[in-house]
Amino acid sequence: MPRHKRLTILQINDSHGYLDIHPELFWAGGHAVYRPAGGYARIAALFNQARRENPGAVLAFDGGDTIHGTHAAVQSRGEAMIPALNALRFEAMTAHWDFAYGPDRFKEILNQLSYPMLAINCYDEKTDAPVFKPSVVVESGGLRVGVIGIAATIIDKTMPAHFSEGIYFTLGNEELPGHIDRLRRQEKVDLVVVVSHLGFSQEIQLANEVGGIDVLLSSHTHNRLYRPAVINGAVIIQSGCHGSFLGRLDLEVDNGRWVDFRHRLVTVEESIEPDPDVQAMVDQALAPHRRELNEVIGHTVTGLNRNTVLEATMDNLLLQSITDLTGAQVAFSNGWRYGAPVPPGPITLNDLWNIIPVNPPVSTCDLTGDELWTMLEENLEHTFARNPYDQMGGYVKRCMGLNLYFKVENPFGQRIQELFVGGKPVKSDQVYHAAFVTTQGVPARYGSNRQSSSENAIEALRRYITGNDPVDAGLRGTVVAV
Repeated sequence: MPRHKRLTILQINDSHGYLDIHPELFWAGGHAVYRPAGGYARIAALFNQARRENPGAVLAFDGGDTIHGTHAAVQSRGEAMIPALNALRFEAMTAHWDFAYGPDRFKEILNQLSYPMLAINCYDEKTDAPVFKPSVVVESGGLRVGVIGIAATIIDKTMPAHFSEGIYFTLGNEELPGHIDRLRRQEKVDLVVVVSHLGFSQEIQLANEVGGIDVLLSSHTHNRLYRPAVINGAVIIQSGCHGSFLGRLDLEVDNGRWVDFRHRLVTVEESIEPDPDVQAMVDQALAPHRRELNEVIGHTVTGLNRNTVLEATMDNLLLQSITDLTGAQVAFSNGWRYGAPVPPGPITLNDLWNIIPVNPPVSTCDLTGDELWTMLEENLEHTFARNPYDQMGGYVKRCMGLNLYFKVENPFGQRIQELFVGGKPVKSDQVYHAAFVTTQGVPARYGSNRQSSSENAIEALRRYITGNDPVDAGLRGTVVAV
């Protein structure tokens, strides 16, 4: 009998601009521990190892959220990432935060990358024409592999408006069957791989609805999947964030379908010997910034992270700083998931840029109690919607100055049980002074008397930390599922 063909698929997703090694949070029983992980030079070493183990039969993919999220990435508008990304020899990518500099700038970056951006769900507003290639066919290990990309659907729905200037996004679920059929019938592919940035829940739904997917590489929701999901014949993996993890999927393929697989979620440990060529590229990209970013601003007694859904210590520090600056009754930031954690101890300027790399101005507005209630119900729906396709958030909006008690399982508009500001029940017609950062903190349709401070978020953080050293940003039970 013929021997099965073997194909290795490598996945990096949601690396968020982390070129070099950085702290990462790991759970150890009932508590968190922090240790160094990640870095493109160590990722390159793992890629090289896989290519040695299975010569000519390795495909690597980038799930997006790649060229934004750190000081070096943002200050260069993605440019600093290019040499190391090209050195990793990806086959293709899709995107989300990569649109943060605007679609035109993203296209400039793509013109310098050695692999394509794929998206079946991104269209030109004027012509309805696809903006990017929907798919590519690559040959590896004696197999023809069709690769389809699906970008984040929320880019034109919940992200700042400049992300999607001139373009719009669909879910991609209606387009996907036609592309699979084309690859199978016309391109005669052996396997179909979907590289998606919709988020794990949405991709589970997608795989249930659409047949013919062999491998679905999931991104966006930062799941560390040690055990893949197998849905409707599709193996689904997702591999953490910050480039701290590598997903490796070894497939045994026979007669146009996988017959067996082995999956490993590999931690990109500090002990891995970095690839020297890629490390040189990383060092060159970071050299202009290291001295400035290594400045110690103060200290934290709390480990700062965004690894929890309802409230996060990293955002508590951010909200404490903008409340201190503005004197607001309540404060909001978005339910971001990205941002390498800061262990208890020194806080550097680099850490502040990791907390909020967009460095927006601190803003204020006045919200009625009714607006406050409605805004929070909307956010809970974006996070916990029964229909996965309606999930459009990160985690729950980060809040300070209020206490929110809610039922996860209730339908949209009926989740909040009780809501307090300053320890008192919220009144519908009462006006509350709010501080926030970005329109994701308080969307533009809410509030009146919106004003932007002359001080940006990083300046506010710096002011607060130096004035309250060491800082404590422990969890307060601000948002509680009951």
